[in-house]
Amino acid sequence: MPLAESVFDYEARLAACARGERSALRDLYVQEGPRLLGVAKRLVRDTALAEDIVHEAFIKIWNGAAGFDPARGSARGWMFSVTRHLALNLLRNQGRETPFSEAHETAADDASFEAHAHSARIHHCLEQLEPQRRSCVLHAYVDGYSHAQIAARLDTPLGTVKAWIKRSLNALRECMG
Repeated sequence: MPLAESVFDYEARLAACARGERSALRDLYVQEGPRLLGVAKRLVRDTALAEDIVHEAFIKIWNGAAGFDPARGSARGWMFSVTRHLALNLLRNQGRETPFSEAHETAADDASFEAHAHSARIHHCLEQLEPQRRSCVLHAYVDGYSHAQIAARLDTPLGTVKAWIKRSLNALRECMG
């Protein structure tokens, strides 16, 4: 069962991984494995591929723990970023594979068009947000910053940052409709 997030020290566990302490990797897996699997599943839409991605993510987390830089974002955000990048790289690489039939080629073209259209829609919707609110969303979901880190970075009250992110996510959901 995952430990309470207020007690769980991601940075300390990554530092322990960098020292070769396997129990720290196990703790990270227990704490975040199911959530990372959810992220990977949402991106690749295939449970087996998502499981492979999470496995590869934990190998990268183990091997890259010494290179984690807390000045660039939260340890938890870094773990999610590693997983997202692996999933997105897999999707990109799949798009480059040569289809072996006309049916597969048509499906790949349709998927590529849909992904491009979805990406364009996201960018359009992000552009509709006020710059500070867009910045909050990007810091939270791309950079992996906590709400408190965003508030400090933007010199804005924590409650305001939380409200901006909540309202911005609602606006993005509506826009993506």
